[in-house]
Amino acid sequence: MSLDATRESIFQNDIIQQMLAKGWQLGTPQGYNRETALYEQDVLDFVQQTQAQDWQKFQRIFPQDTERHFLEAVVAQLKKADINATDEQSRTYGTLGVLRHGVKTRSARFFLCQFKPEHALNPDTLANYKKNICRIVPELVYSPYATAAELQDMGKQAKKWRIDLVLFINGFPVATLELKSEFKQAVQNAMLQYKRTRLPKDPETNKPEPLLMFKRGALVHFAVSQYEVYMATQLAGEDTFFLPFNQGSNGAGNVGGRGNPANPDGYATSYLWEKVLKKDTL
Repeated sequence: MSLDATRESIFQNDIIQQMLAKGWQLGTPQGYNRETALYEQDVLDFVQQTQAQDWQKFQRIFPQDTERHFLEAVVAQLKKADINATDEQSRTYGTLGVLRHGVKTRSARFFLCQFKPEHALNPDTLANYKKNICRIVPELVYSPYATAAELQDMGKQAKKWRIDLVLFINGFPVATLELKSEFKQAVQNAMLQYKRTRLPKDPETNKPEPLLMFKRGALVHFAVSQYEVYMATQLAGEDTFFLPFNQGSNGAGNVGGRGNPANPDGYATSYLWEKVLKKDTL
């Protein structure tokens, strides 16, 4: 491993470039709405490109500010994950519920993700599947409560508002990744960062952080170094529980095996973005 590869910025860029080569698209923090926790243009583009007739029907209902009305309906369905509901109801709420079941508003129903078809017999389904937008956004400022001064700060203090990588499918956040270079900081520091500065509610306002709320925001949070990966599905401050997401010392997930085997072609953790986060797999 070269000396350059010991730097977190190089590690981050390597991941980005390898994911872009596999069909992911690069996004910018400016495309992200911190209030809705959506990469909104991707949400609109996917719906308009895959469901033109339903979109025209929706336009007839809301001829003015059509896109705003649609996004408000999506956000309302996402927010319902925060309320008490029956199991039958809750499966349609939140990020996973919306991606699986779509959104029904007025007389139109929209699907927000086309899952991979089991066969190619339906060309329309296959075409829609290929229109899924998988986007990676580095250095994402996620909090709607960050002040203008804090957003301009590029120093150490700014890190509390920025997540190294955030992944979106059709504009919906599915994963966050905090990266650490083992030559500078161990992967445990990424887990501590999630526990201490990635709080589901802003400590000053006690208001929800949309991206970090369980069910409402990203589905999984990864702590990643060149050698190990850990994951959590619910951020809860110091009570956040991380599970190892490693292959095992011999690469076969053997009982008692820890870490990951050496990778002669790259990082020991390359399987995360090369296999797990590969578009077809995800």
